[in-house]
Order: sequence, then C-alpha cells, then structure tokens
Amino acid sequence: MSLKSKLESGKFAITCEVGPLKGTDITEVEEAAALLKDKVDAANVTDQQSSVMRLGSLATSGILINKGLEPIYQMTCRDRNRIALQSDLLSAWVMGIRNVLALTGDLPALGDHPAAKPVYDLDSVTLLHAIGRLNAGFDIAGNELKGKPAFFAGAVVKVDSDTEASMELQIAKLERKVAAGAKFIQTQAVYSADSFGKFMKRVAKLKVPVLAGVIPLKSAGMARFMNKNVSGVLVPEELIEKMADAEDKTATGIQICADLIKKLKPLCQGVHIMAIGWEKKVPSIIQAAGL
Repeated sequence: MSLKSKLESGKFAITCEVGPLKGTDITEVEEAAALLKDKVDAANVTDQQSSVMRLGSLATSGILINKGLEPIYQMTCRDRNRIALQSDLLSAWVMGIRNVLALTGDLPALGDHPAAKPVYDLDSVTLLHAIGRLNAGFDIAGNELKGKPAFFAGAVVKVDSDTEASMELQIAKLERKVAAGAKFIQTQAVYSADSFGKFMKRVAKLKVPVLAGVIPLKSAGMARFMNKNVSGVLVPEELIEKMADAEDKTATGIQICADLIKKLKPLCQGVHIMAIGWEKKVPSIIQAAGL
C-alpha cells in the first residue's frame, strides 16, 4: 500500500529519512533502503540538508525506487528557480516518484558553501501551488502540459515555538500550505506528548493527516545542542538527565524515542523518524514502539 493510500484510508503510517551522501558512493543508501523497505511506508530523501552539498535528492529517490522503498522527494526552493523546480518535478514523475515534500530550505550561509547565492524564487507555499498547477496539467505560467503528474504533496511545521506569536505564525503558514495543496504534514522534532497534543487540537480543523516527527537522542550533548541551536526543538530537561546518566546511551536513546512514539500515536496519523545517521536503528525503534 502506498503512503497516499495509507493516509487517505486513515491508517497509521511510518516514515523515516535517508540522507544522500557527499560523493558518488551509494553503498550506504542502498543498504539503508534494503533494511527499511519492509519496515516503513516511505522514506524522505533530504535535499542538500543543512545547505551541505551532497548527491541530489532526485537521483537518490530513484535509487530507493529501484530498491523497493517508496521515496518522499524533498524539494527545497533555495537552489533552483521556478523553471528548474518545475522541470525537476516533471522528471521526478517520469522516474516513478509520487510523493513530494515542499520546503523553503536553510540559508546557504549555514552550510559548507557559505558564499553560495540563494535563489528562493518560490517558497514552500508557492511551490505547493506550483505542484498543484502541474497536477492540473499546467505550469505556473499557464502553459498546458503534454501529460501531467499526480503528486501527493506534503509540507512541514514546527510544533514548539519560543513565543505564542511565533506559534501563531507557524499555524497561519500551515493553513496557507494546506490551502495551497498540502495533503499531509510532517512535523519537526517533538519531545513532549503534552505539547504535541495541544498543537493537534489547534490544527484539527485543517483535517489533514499529521505525522509526528521524532529524533532519537544519542547523548545529552546532542539534546543540549538542539535546544540551543535548532529552532522549534525543545528537549525536556528530564530526558537530558536520563541520557546523561545512561550507561548504554544507544539503548536509552532508542527506548526514549519508542516511549515517545507510544504516547504520540493516539494523537496523530503517523510518525516520522529522523534518525540522522542512525538509519540502521530505525527497525529497533519501530519494534520497541510496538508498531
């Protein structure tokens, strides 16, 4: 069953991430695909994540298809104008890619080519609109296509914000994304079921499937780093202390993530596991969570 079919039928979905590497060696990507294909419904293929130059998400999505794993093709607006974005979308459809996640993209200054010039011709909302126009058989200039795609488009949202005003802006933008054509939502990392529950009540009116994002903790240092440097991520102090005191940090990180998924499951329609280098641990997280 495809991700689209699963979410549209109201079933609980499991997605994860596969990050392209920096170079042409695709061994790790192929190994991850083989390991995950029977464990998850689909895998996000990150697009130059954190503005670091890597193998492209389009080619990597094709690799996953060849290995029997359904990709979610991440597309950022940072590096391409509207011509290139639409062209890559058509190429993706011809390659067999059916899911797209629309992202604005991190600033180049945050990555390994800080002198690179950003494009941002479109943003995540207008990219979703462009996907909708392609699905309707036209480009965004109004020109008719010869053959059209039928993408299942998604978007992202932060659950936690530093201020109420910031949270209101997040929800307002999410409403615009859904209005522009987002059919599913993946959240940034969540560490509190209570906070997530409050968020879900506020967005229930949108009537769109939400997949809660989780990142397994590898150390207390990782948790503190995210709290300090990653906008919208708030790791509770009790979890930081638990990781700091753990003798087996890998096992503890997996268990914390699994316990969180159990609490989040009744509140949403899926979970998105962002393992960040721990792709091989995803099956263990899924098993521990009872999924």
